[in-house]
Amino acid sequence: MATFAHITPARCTQLGSALTAAGLTWQDNGNQDRPELLTYTVTDPHGRRWTIHPATSNQITPSRQASLWQAACTDPFHRSDVTSARLVAEHVRDFPKAK
Repeated sequence: MATFAHITPARCTQLGSALTAAGLTWQDNGNQDRPELLTYTVTDPHGRRWTIHPATSNQITPSRQASLWQAACTDPFHRSDVTSARLVAEHVRDFPKAK
């Protein structure tokens, strides 16, 4: 069964700091104490809305333990790899504008 014990308040703070450092507007739904329900909503520089969710324990590889987050956008549909807080923030910020 998938778990979320790796999502701690410190990891949530780290993601928030990475999103802010990337210049993104974001908010969370306040479920840091229930990571299975935790969602961050982020607006990228092109006005698209992204959601960022914690990865499940099944998605984390021992060699990449800091890779805890996955972003998704619906327009256009895109899902990032499971990656670190800094890299997921950069991915959202740098995702190209649709042509």
